[in-house]
Amino acid sequence: MSRIDFEAEYNNRALVPQHPAIIEGWMRDAAAFRETAAMEADFSYGPKPRNRMDLFFPADERRVDRLAVFIHGGYWQGLDKSFFSHLAAGCVAHGVAFAVPGYTLCPDVGIGDIVEEMRMATRVLWDRFRVPIAISGHSAGGHLAAALLATDWGQNGPSVPAAQPISGLFELEPLVHTSLNGALKLDAAEATRQSPLSWSAPAGGRLHAWVGGDESSEFHRQSHAIVDQWGAAGIETSYYALDGANHFTVIAPLAEPGSAMTQDLVALTTTT
Repeated sequence: MSRIDFEAEYNNRALVPQHPAIIEGWMRDAAAFRETAAMEADFSYGPKPRNRMDLFFPADERRVDRLAVFIHGGYWQGLDKSFFSHLAAGCVAHGVAFAVPGYTLCPDVGIGDIVEEMRMATRVLWDRFRVPIAISGHSAGGHLAAALLATDWGQNGPSVPAAQPISGLFELEPLVHTSLNGALKLDAAEATRQSPLSWSAPAGGRLHAWVGGDESSEFHRQSHAIVDQWGAAGIETSYYALDGANHFTVIAPLAEPGSAMTQDLVALTTTT
């Protein structure tokens, strides 16, 4: 690993110079979607200011028969849920409710604390709706999606049978060697503790990993690694590379009801 330029491999903003326009587009599209969406906005799932969630319904009656969650990225230290509301459009068109939780950012907390916040959000959704929950997430959110799939929820805990990490991060040790670690404050031991690839694979479930075709080799390696390792342990895994997509454009298909990514997530919300 020491021969790899981790700073270059994981610096997605440098790799995609047009990222400011893409992020501005997220903000615009998300705000426009909220104007007409059937939604419950900004409800609390925990005690901290960012422990808030937006829930988008497939129809005004607000009935929830199937549920997907999308966890945003930003290397655990940037962005918030308000950038991603429009990604609900694909799922709600198929009758699947779509939750977008926020979380406290590093360096105010550590990555392990964020994992616990996402577990808290998942429990709140489970207690309210009692339907299995498929977890999607982008970049750092992909890490959190895998962490939730691998969580031992106990006999009476939430049912989280599937995850769809998009450009996920499952081995965190490389980030120790980058400027990103200024906020993350990882040492080698903590990076290992927070890496799903260091955990026992889930006992059952499905993990479908997506990555942009134009992303760095490290992002492809990370997704291949979890698909191979957890697949060998006996769970259903798949790897999808989205042709022509970079780290920022790779999530765009979730807003499209007919896209392969949306159809994959919709299928992951079913239990049969």
